[in-house]
Amino acid sequence: MGGFLLRKSGAALIVLLLASMVVFGGVRALPGDPALALGGENRDPEVLAAIRHDYGLDRPLPIQYLTWVGHVVRGDLGTDQRKLPVGHTIVTRLPITLELAFLAVLFGSLIGVGAGIIAATRRGKTSDYAATSVALVGLSVPHFWLGLLLIVLFAVRLQWLPAGGYVPFFEDPVDNLRHMLLPAIVLGTGLSAVVMRQMRSAMLDSLGADYVRTARAKGLSEFSVVGVHALRNSLITVVTIIGLQLGVLISGAIVTEQIFGIAGFGRLTIDAVNQRDYALLQGVVLVVAAGYVVVNLLVDLTYSFLNPRIRIVAAPA
Repeated sequence: MGGFLLRKSGAALIVLLLASMVVFGGVRALPGDPALALGGENRDPEVLAAIRHDYGLDRPLPIQYLTWVGHVVRGDLGTDQRKLPVGHTIVTRLPITLELAFLAVLFGSLIGVGAGIIAATRRGKTSDYAATSVALVGLSVPHFWLGLLLIVLFAVRLQWLPAGGYVPFFEDPVDNLRHMLLPAIVLGTGLSAVVMRQMRSAMLDSLGADYVRTARAKGLSEFSVVGVHALRNSLITVVTIIGLQLGVLISGAIVTEQIFGIAGFGRLTIDAVNQRDYALLQGVVLVVAAGYVVVNLLVDLTYSFLNPRIRIVAAPA
């Protein structure tokens, strides 16, 4: 297990280094001059030159990259256009989006896994067709339309939940959940549809496998056959989908946070792009890339837990 973890961690560090290069180059490729955004209405060439010098924009790109990476390794993501530490800004906004993503994953996984198991065990029956149809609708509905629909129904007409805003969890846990419930449902709907379809397919493969037929031949109960033997192998596919859907959740969070007025990581990204804030945008995108790497590493480790044979296959000869 230790060797497997070291190999995966080393590969994750290499991917993160390559991602930092892509992030740096991609941000520099954005149209527009950040010095003009920082200068505001002042277009004096000497002022713009001074701004470029202060932010290191007049240096060669390789030097800018090495300087930035050196600071990142020490935990310094620089300062934004407001002279505020980028790290502090990210730490302030990131937990909001992480909470939203966690609730969305929780909602999507519970609904998707449950519906997938029901559809697989009742293949060809009404519940199977109903679950598949609902999943198709969930995949087809845009986030912005579903968000507006839920606001009109639950906030305007029924007045059960607030239409938007955010309340910190430790300030009022109940009110926090009331504000986050609708956006979590919006994000989790698409995920639940994907998880349901993949779970159904994986469960059908598992239920037709030899080890399941052997378990039934031994006289094990249907609950034990489905809930223990077939479910464990099927969850590998679900773990993969959840890991791959992280990008969908982040991109969907940008739209969802705009609709529900949540000042999270998505709105921070939009603000950084609109203001041409290089330091803030680099920090935001780097954190997202690091999140991808960490999630994929956790997915690999979960693979090895659910199916120990993966560690043996991945081991060098």
